[in-house]
Amino acid sequence: MLQIMKSASDDMTLGQARALCKKRAAAAGQGTAQPPEEQAVDQRLAADQSNILRPFTLMAHRPNYFLFAAYNSHGYNAAPYREQFNDDSISFKDTEAQFQISLKVPLAVRLFHDKTSLWAAYTNRSFWQVYDKAISSPFRETNHEPEAWLQFDAAWKFWGLENRANMLGLAHQSNGRGGVLSRSWNRVYANFILERGPLAISVKPWLRIPEDNDDDDNSDITDFMGHGEIRAAYKWGRNTFSLMLRNQLESGFQRGAVEMGWSFPLGSYKYLKGYVQYFNGYGLSLIDYNEYSNVIGIGISLTDWL
Repeated sequence: MLQIMKSASDDMTLGQARALCKKRAAAAGQGTAQPPEEQAVDQRLAADQSNILRPFTLMAHRPNYFLFAAYNSHGYNAAPYREQFNDDSISFKDTEAQFQISLKVPLAVRLFHDKTSLWAAYTNRSFWQVYDKAISSPFRETNHEPEAWLQFDAAWKFWGLENRANMLGLAHQSNGRGGVLSRSWNRVYANFILERGPLAISVKPWLRIPEDNDDDDNSDITDFMGHGEIRAAYKWGRNTFSLMLRNQLESGFQRGAVEMGWSFPLGSYKYLKGYVQYFNGYGLSLIDYNEYSNVIGIGISLTDWL
């Protein structure tokens, strides 16, 4: 416990410290005690465990952030909107606001010898033309993604990495629109969470659930979104750096995507950080799944990957 207290970040709770202490005590009993290096995934899992049975609790799932200004040097395609509303005058500003709200809740916990739990989550990502007063600052696009998954605790080691958790889930994503603007798809996915000290890696393959051709508004979406993504996050003090790669090798580097993020402290208040995000490639949103984007944005972050 003293080692944990010396190396812990300022925002570690007592529940997180207890969970981490229990894990290291168990490892020590097996002759595999870890050095007092900050384990990023351990702290995130410990935070979930410390809140999992509290009533009226919603937990952060993916990062929650607000980008005050996100500039797309390639511009946003207005053609589908012109067709939908039969208005050739529709156009969009290259700079807009973007935000993401992502929450999760446990549905069943401590199943199968306390190693398995069932979760559900909802993620909303919105693209807001707040600076386009000529068209009353509309939301250009909003993506809704409910999902549910089984989560399995693990402690397997290979190649210097430790596999801490694995998931098997089902996700639906839609923009809630009709006509020409309608976009949606359903997927089953697996997610393998690996860690090494302050580095966390997520390997997430998925398989699209087929739809009838008459109902499929984006039949070629996997050509651009691929069949999985890899994310990495690195915690350095109160900074978190993240990287996402999707569909690069599968498309021969023709229709992939790269996303990089950096959250950094703003003063002494630990629950609000500055945030910079860069995206390059296809699939910025569902309406943009087959459109190339090159976007840099700055704003604030409420929660990180770690």
